[in-house]
Amino acid sequence: MATTRCAPDHPLLATDPDRHHELGTHAAWYVVAGVVTTGVQAVLFLLLRDDLGSQVANLVAIAVTTAGNTEFHRRVTFAGRPSNAGKRHLQDVLTFAFYAGYGSAVLALLDAVVDRPTSWEETGTLLLASLVGGFVRFAVLRWWVFAHRAEPATAAHTG
Repeated sequence: MATTRCAPDHPLLATDPDRHHELGTHAAWYVVAGVVTTGVQAVLFLLLRDDLGSQVANLVAIAVTTAGNTEFHRRVTFAGRPSNAGKRHLQDVLTFAFYAGYGSAVLALLDAVVDRPTSWEETGTLLLASLVGGFVRFAVLRWWVFAHRAEPATAAHTG
């Protein structure tokens, strides 16, 4: 049975240079996708905010960008990494739920602290929150959804 990289007998940070290169490649593509997606999300939020209100505009922007972002990660960022279809769909739902709840909480907190925040204050706050949430999402994608699977051992090693 294949084990994930987080298994107790398998170190989280491997010493194999190819694995470190892979981590760098994954991180680079993740940042590219994150910048583009966050930019699109911010523009959508700004366009929809006045008509729909902050909370709904945030939810719509997240819903529109989450599916595309996740598909990009599947096809480009973590291309070649096996993943379970159920995990991918669960990840889509959890990503939306996380960012929807997180973004709503951040907007509510800003509203509690700042009397009538401007659209730019709300957008900036959401961008900062997205940056923090992005680190968490990268870890989840890399070490759970697209976890590196170790090849099954063919023979036991003796000391």
